[in-house]
Amino acid sequence: MRQFLDFEKPVAELETKIDELRLLSAPPEGGARPAGEANSVQIGDEIAKLQEKADKQLRATYAKLTPWQKVQVARHAQRPHALDYIRTLITDYMPLAGDRSFANDEAVVGGIGRFEGRSVVVVGTERGSDLDTRLKHNFGMARPEGYRKAVRLVELAGRFGLPILSFVDTPGAFPGIDAEARGQAEAIARSIDACLAAPVPILATVIGEGGSGGAIALAAGDRVFMLEHAIYSVITPEACSSILWRDTSQATAAAEALRLTAQDLKHFRLVDEIVPEPLGGAHRDPAAAIRNVGQLLRQALPSLCQLDPSALRAQRREKYLAMGRLGS
Repeated sequence: MRQFLDFEKPVAELETKIDELRLLSAPPEGGARPAGEANSVQIGDEIAKLQEKADKQLRATYAKLTPWQKVQVARHAQRPHALDYIRTLITDYMPLAGDRSFANDEAVVGGIGRFEGRSVVVVGTERGSDLDTRLKHNFGMARPEGYRKAVRLVELAGRFGLPILSFVDTPGAFPGIDAEARGQAEAIARSIDACLAAPVPILATVIGEGGSGGAIALAAGDRVFMLEHAIYSVITPEACSSILWRDTSQATAAAEALRLTAQDLKHFRLVDEIVPEPLGGAHRDPAAAIRNVGQLLRQALPSLCQLDPSALRAQRREKYLAMGRLGS
């Protein structure tokens, strides 16, 4: 069942009417239609008119989303997650678990497989799609062992010369006391360092929410892509609001100030490309959104694979140093 966001209410009303009319026009289990053929044609015409109106309303709504509305879209429960991208784009996928030190963190997923016939290593943050899987994956908030698992995968890729595909969707690293006790900040820093030093190409895609260091730990790549309605910021709007205004109800204003949309990040040259989403967001047509990401990865990967490790590292280093230069 489709879940509608608050600002999608006009579209929801139209689509509810469409569903009701479709039920009326559908034949009963016995096979005979309860209404005559002419009446069925009239219902079909009405459905077509309402569908056209709903599509127009949806297009108008998504053409002028505010930053806070984009936050809601990026967090939509029915949006495709990291495992959806991996299962669709990666063949012969073999997941790898554990950090070889403490435990296996289910918030970070990854392994080896093939993308377009090319052997790759994949890694991502997984939020889960229902209550059980969200609890299993800790809502995409990784602990130190998750980032150490990511380091293990990055180093494995470097050892065997395999490019890395990363799918980022996390509100941030887990802030619990147990995570801090096991070295959360150090683990994030080590993951970023491993990505920057990797002798193989890294293509990172922000598919939903990219939150702070927890996202950067898996997104310090040669090419960073971002879905059209994804967000990427140093802090969540709610946390920013509670710090600046001491009032979480100011999250809307915080989202405006954070400049966290894909369009903002592309303008500041912090991401390389924006991946278009289907009309109404990736949650309306997950398969199309995943195809769009796959197409961009397919285009970007070959040229990076032709670079030798030293050139790749030098190019990556220059990319990130340029972000801190005034006027660059």
